[in-house]
Amino acid sequence: MTQLRPAPPAPRSTTQRREHAQAQLRNRYELWLATGGVAGPHLIPVNYVWDGAQLIMATFEASPTVANLRVNAAARVAVGDHDDVTMIDGTVALVPVGELEPDLAEAFARVSHDPRVMPGLIYLRFRPRRAQVWNGFHEFTNRTVMRDGTWVH
Repeated sequence: MTQLRPAPPAPRSTTQRREHAQAQLRNRYELWLATGGVAGPHLIPVNYVWDGAQLIMATFEASPTVANLRVNAAARVAVGDHDDVTMIDGTVALVPVGELEPDLAEAFARVSHDPRVMPGLIYLRFRPRRAQVWNGFHEFTNRTVMRDGTWVH
């Protein structure tokens, strides 16, 4: 017997979606990071901290992710689940371990391996440009909650 899916809820407003995205960024610490470049498309799970304006992550300096970012700083992150996702496009700057602000390094060490004591890692500073939020096909319309680095109101 085929089980029918329940009807989707009414789409959330832009304000509700923006607030949801901001809450996800504040309250989670895991995301998927996608890059592209000479190493080809590459997708990795990483931990992060959000300071209200940027995401701080870290990965191995010799990784395909870093090779891609050295050629193309554009990246995309996905926070959440496939049926409740925040997708963010932005640019990534590579930050040597000794150059990240101490408060951000401390915050990152609470959610992941500490690059300050684990050789071979480099920080990634992700600056968002566009964010989209949806929890199903019924929310594809009006899913953009950030444009040009500014939250939509």
